[in-house]
Amino acid sequence: MTVSVPPPTSRDVARLAGVSQTTVSYALTGKGTVSAKTREHVLKVAASIGYRPNLAARSMRTRRSGRLAVVTGVAIDNQIRMLTGAGEVASGAGYVMETHNVEGTAEDRTERVLELATGGQYEGILTFVPVLPVALGQGESEPPVVAATAFDDQMRSVGELADASLAEVFVSTLAAAGHRRFIHVGGPEQYASARARRDVYLASVVRLGVESLGVLSGEWHAETGRKAVLSLPEDAPPLVVVAASDVLALGVLRGAAERGWSVPGDLFVTGWDDAEFSSYTTPTLTTVDVDFREAGRRAMRELVATLHGEPLPEAAAPLHRVVWRESTGELGRG
Repeated sequence: MTVSVPPPTSRDVARLAGVSQTTVSYALTGKGTVSAKTREHVLKVAASIGYRPNLAARSMRTRRSGRLAVVTGVAIDNQIRMLTGAGEVASGAGYVMETHNVEGTAEDRTERVLELATGGQYEGILTFVPVLPVALGQGESEPPVVAATAFDDQMRSVGELADASLAEVFVSTLAAAGHRRFIHVGGPEQYASARARRDVYLASVVRLGVESLGVLSGEWHAETGRKAVLSLPEDAPPLVVVAASDVLALGVLRGAAERGWSVPGDLFVTGWDDAEFSSYTTPTLTTVDVDFREAGRRAMRELVATLHGEPLPEAAAPLHRVVWRESTGELGRG
C-alpha cells in the first residue's frame, strides 16, 4: 500500500522558522517589511523542507507569475554550470527559472529579451550574454532585466570569469620554491581569457626576474601543448610550464613522456579550469578551479535583490582558486 505524503505548506515553514505565516508570505513574495536576515532564514527553511509556493494561486492573487527567464547562448558546459547555480537561487527564493538559448547576434538576443519583457509571463529577466542597452531599460524596465554578462558573442568567457591574476600565483610560488626557468603555453589570442593569462604570465616573470623561454600559443587542443614541449631544446629542463588550460597541460604531459622527461622533476606543469580529468592524470594536475556555478548564483541573487528592492549582495569569495596537485612537486603534496 502506498501512503501519500502531503507536500509541505507555508504553515510548516512558519512553524519551523519560528515566524508568523504573514512573515513567510512577505519573505517569499518580497512584499511587506521583512529584514534581509529574516528573509534569508525563511528561504533557507523553505528550501530545507522542499516547500514550493503555489505559483498558479499566487499569480491569481498578486498578478505575479513567479517565473524568471534566463537568456544565454549555445549551451556549453560552463554555461550549464552557471544555469545550475542560478536555478538553485531562483528556487530558494520561490521562483521557477526558465532558460532561453538564443543564438545569433546581440541584436537577435536583444529582440528576444524585449519579447520576453513585454510578454507578461516573467517577473524578471537575467542575461548571461551581451544585449544592446535598449534591452536593459536604463535600470527602470518592468519587468527588470539584469545583465550579468559572462560570455561574449562567441560564447567565450569575459569579465570576472576571464580574470587571470592567479597565473601570477603560479609563477611567484614556484619561483619562491627555487624555480628559475619558465615558459607559457597559451590559447588562441581571440579569447580574452587566453590574452589575460599570457599577459599576467609575462608581467610576472619580468617582475620576479626569472628566465622565460617565451610564449608558445595555439588552439585549445592537447596537440598544442604536446608540440610546444617537443619544440623545446634538450637543455630546457628543469622548467616550469604554465599552461593556459588543462587540455593544453594534458598535451604537455604527453610531450614530456615522449621526450622521456619526468613530471615533476624535469618539468613542473600547471593548467587552468580544473577539468574533471585533471585529478586523474599521472601525475595529477595543478590547476585553477573556476566556480561557474557560484557565478550563476551571484547573477541570480542580483536579479532577486532587484525584484525585492534590496541592496545587491556582496560577493563572499573569489570565483577562482588554485588547486595544488602532484604536477608541481612538493607543493601539491601538502
